[in-house]
Parts: sequence; C-alpha cells; structure tokens
Amino acid sequence: MARYVFITGGVVSSLGKGLASAALGALLQARGYSVRLRKLDPYLNVDPGTMSPTQHGEVFVTDDGAETDLDLGHYERFTGQPASIRDNITTGRIYRDIIAKERRGDYLGGTVQVIPHVTDAIKAFVREGNDDFDFVLVEIGGTVGDIEGLPFFEAIRQLGNDLPRGDCIYIHLTLLPYIPSAGELKTKPTQHSVKELRSIGIQPDILLCRCDRPIPPEERRKLGLFCNVRETAVIEARDVGTIYEVPEAYHREGLDVEVLRAFGIEPGSPPDLSGWRNITHRIKNPEGEVTIAIVGKYTV
Repeated sequence: MARYVFITGGVVSSLGKGLASAALGALLQARGYSVRLRKLDPYLNVDPGTMSPTQHGEVFVTDDGAETDLDLGHYERFTGQPASIRDNITTGRIYRDIIAKERRGDYLGGTVQVIPHVTDAIKAFVREGNDDFDFVLVEIGGTVGDIEGLPFFEAIRQLGNDLPRGDCIYIHLTLLPYIPSAGELKTKPTQHSVKELRSIGIQPDILLCRCDRPIPPEERRKLGLFCNVRETAVIEARDVGTIYEVPEAYHREGLDVEVLRAFGIEPGSPPDLSGWRNITHRIKNPEGEVTIAIVGKYTV
C-alpha cells in the first residue's frame, strides 16, 4: 500500500515546494523506492493553458497532451517518471466536473457543498491509481491561509484520518528571513505559519526551512519547541547554486532519513547520489560556450 507525503507551503510563495517535492522523490528513488508525484492547484482556471507565463510560469505539456503546472516538469526531470493529466488537478476542473454531475442529477436533488462533495473529489483524485507505488508525494499549491486553498487543506486533513495510521505525513516548507539590522534569522514567520496550519487541523511532521545561511542551534531548538516537531525534523533548506544540487543538499541535512523514520522505516544504506554530483560538476565546469537565440511570444 502506498504511503503519502503531503507538502504544503507557508509565509510566502515561490519558496520551491515543487523542487522540494521533486528532490525528495529523487532521494526516495535513489533508495530503491517507487515514487509518484502529484500537484493540487487551487486556482479556478481549468488548467494553466490560458494563463500568461509572465504571471504563472511556462505551461508543462505532458505526453498525453495535458497542459499542466510547471512543477510537473521538475517532477519528470528529477525522477525520470513521465507525468500525465492524472497527476495535476485544479479547483476549476473539480468544480466543472461537480457542476456537470449536478446538472445530470447525479446527486439526486441533494445540496451540493464544499464539504463533502469538493473535498471528496479531491481525496478521490489523490488516492486514484497509486497501488503500484511505495510513496505518493502530493504538493498543494499556494500557501496556508489562502482562502482558495482551504478545500485542499481540509481534504488532506481528512485523508490523515481516512488512511491507516502511520501511512501519511505532512511536510511544511517555510521561510526563515534574515534581518540584517538584527543580525539574525527570524523564526516568528514560520511559527505563525505552523499555527495557521494547526488551526485547520494539520500538524506538520517535518519543517523544511528555506534560508540563505545556516540555522543556529538555538533557532532550530526554538522552531522544534514552538512548532511541535522534533528538533531533528527541522531541516535546513539553504540556497544553492543550481537546482540540481538540491537533492544532495537535502540528503546532507537528513530530509530523506527523517521522512523514512516518520513512517517507521529504517533508512538503511545511504542513497547513491553520484549521478547528481556528476550533473552539478558538469554545470559548474562547462566544456565551452555557445550562443543561443530565443524567440519569445510574451516579451513585455
């Protein structure tokens, strides 16, 4: 039976939930596990195909022709597993399908509501077709506290109770900002983000803390204490030179070990990350230079 990892974000957007999900998937693969990655997007667009890439980023087109979120491209690049339309869903698609059912009379005249109809649709999507995978990593777009994301957070909260005990964990990605005038990293934004998450019934098992410098032991202890997580589960996610350094960086900080232990699995031998080291070496030591011209549709 598949185990589920739900990745949420807080404080600000664009912290790299997609890359974090992809990197964790790559680490679990390197340990011999089969992995599936999925993305839940709270926006009302049916898909991102009509959205300007200057606002949302480029659309990623899957092998089966689906126009999906760019994070699915990260999933493919980091795991080698081709994504499909079944790995990305939006609020728009969910509401479109539910309204079509209501118009057909599928609900037998009952009142159609966010709970249970929308949340049940989200849960059904998350659980569909996962029998052949050891781990299913599910990224929830946006940040905790966004009104449009509430049905998704409620759905993954319910899944925590629906699934067998110990079959799902929650990872929360947050920002530790450095305040130059104070000369220190500030933990309060992360504390407030976790408080918001806990107010809707989700207790994170692991904190993935984005920062531009090492987290001092005292701040790490404070985060563990006030966010109600183990100190070892406060994972430093420091800035790196290229995205392809992320899997190795997260492994050094113990993310994959902490995830396995959260499921009661002994980590065993460390993963073989020589391929990732080779990629980063090639990026940092190019053989030469080329000139590339790009024709852009959106240039303003």
